[in-house]
Amino acid sequence: MADRSPSARTSLAKPARRAPNNVQRLREEQLLTKAELARKAGVSPLTVTRIEHGLECRVDTKRKIILALGLTPSDRRKVFGPSPGGRLS
Repeated sequence: MADRSPSARTSLAKPARRAPNNVQRLREEQLLTKAELARKAGVSPLTVTRIEHGLECRVDTKRKIILALGLTPSDRRKVFGPSPGGRLS
Protein backbone atom coordinates (compact mmCIF):
# COMPACT_ATOMS: atom_id res chain seq x y z
CA MET A 1 0.00 0.00 0.00
CA ALA A 2 1.31 3.47 -0.91
CA ASP A 3 2.36 5.86 1.84
CA ARG A 4 -0.08 8.80 1.69
CA SER A 5 1.34 10.75 4.60
CA PRO A 6 2.01 14.48 4.05
CA SER A 7 5.75 13.91 4.24
CA ALA A 8 5.56 11.27 1.51
CA ARG A 9 3.64 13.64 -0.78
CA THR A 10 5.92 16.60 -0.21
CA SER A 11 9.06 14.57 -0.81
CA LEU A 12 7.88 14.07 -4.40
CA ALA A 13 7.36 17.77 -4.99
CA LYS A 14 10.02 19.56 -6.98
CA PRO A 15 11.71 22.18 -4.78
CA ALA A 16 11.26 25.77 -5.95
CA ARG A 17 14.41 27.24 -7.47
CA ARG A 18 15.67 30.45 -5.95
CA ALA A 19 17.04 33.12 -8.25
CA PRO A 20 18.40 36.21 -6.47
CA ASN A 21 17.39 39.43 -8.22
CA ASN A 22 17.21 43.20 -7.81
CA VAL A 23 13.46 43.67 -8.23
CA GLN A 24 12.80 44.79 -4.65
CA ARG A 25 15.73 47.22 -4.63
CA LEU A 26 14.70 48.76 -7.96
CA ARG A 27 11.04 48.94 -6.90
CA GLU A 28 11.93 50.68 -3.64
CA GLU A 29 14.27 53.13 -5.41
CA GLN A 30 11.26 54.19 -7.49
CA LEU A 31 9.11 54.46 -4.34
CA LEU A 32 6.67 51.88 -5.71
CA THR A 33 4.66 49.51 -3.55
CA LYS A 34 4.36 45.88 -4.56
CA ALA A 35 0.75 46.56 -5.55
CA GLU A 36 1.76 49.50 -7.75
CA LEU A 37 4.46 47.50 -9.52
CA ALA A 38 2.04 44.60 -9.96
CA ARG A 39 -0.59 46.89 -11.49
CA LYS A 40 1.94 48.49 -13.86
CA ALA A 41 3.24 45.06 -14.90
CA GLY A 42 -0.18 43.44 -15.23
CA VAL A 43 0.63 40.70 -12.70
CA SER A 44 -0.66 39.95 -9.22
CA PRO A 45 0.96 41.38 -6.08
CA LEU A 46 1.61 37.78 -5.03
CA THR A 47 3.66 37.29 -8.20
CA VAL A 48 5.78 40.34 -7.30
CA THR A 49 6.29 38.96 -3.79
CA ARG A 50 7.35 35.58 -5.15
CA ILE A 51 9.78 37.16 -7.60
CA GLU A 52 11.27 39.37 -4.88
CA HIS A 53 11.78 36.26 -2.75
CA GLY A 54 13.78 34.76 -5.60
CA LEU A 55 11.29 32.28 -7.01
CA GLU A 56 11.56 31.63 -10.73
CA CYS A 57 8.98 33.06 -13.11
CA ARG A 58 8.21 32.90 -16.81
CA VAL A 59 10.23 34.91 -19.32
CA ASP A 60 7.13 36.92 -20.22
CA THR A 61 6.61 37.84 -16.56
CA LYS A 62 10.24 38.99 -16.32
CA ARG A 63 9.67 41.17 -19.40
CA LYS A 64 6.55 42.73 -17.84
CA ILE A 65 8.42 43.51 -14.60
CA ILE A 66 11.37 45.01 -16.48
CA LEU A 67 9.11 47.27 -18.56
CA ALA A 68 7.04 48.27 -15.50
CA LEU A 69 10.27 49.39 -13.82
CA GLY A 70 10.88 51.71 -16.78
CA LEU A 71 13.75 49.64 -18.12
CA THR A 72 14.29 47.91 -21.45
CA PRO A 73 14.60 44.19 -22.17
CA SER A 74 18.34 44.72 -22.65
CA ASP A 75 18.48 45.65 -18.94
CA ARG A 76 17.34 42.14 -17.96
CA ARG A 77 20.63 41.24 -16.26
CA LYS A 78 20.48 44.41 -14.13
CA VAL A 79 17.13 43.24 -12.79
CA PHE A 80 17.39 39.44 -12.75
CA GLY A 81 21.13 38.76 -12.96
CA PRO A 82 22.70 36.11 -15.18
CA SER A 83 20.54 33.18 -16.15
CA PRO A 84 21.28 29.84 -14.49
CA GLY A 85 23.40 27.65 -16.72
CA GLY A 86 24.11 30.56 -19.05
CA ARG A 87 20.73 30.24 -20.76
CA LEU A 88 19.15 33.29 -22.30
CA SER A 89 15.86 33.84 -20.51
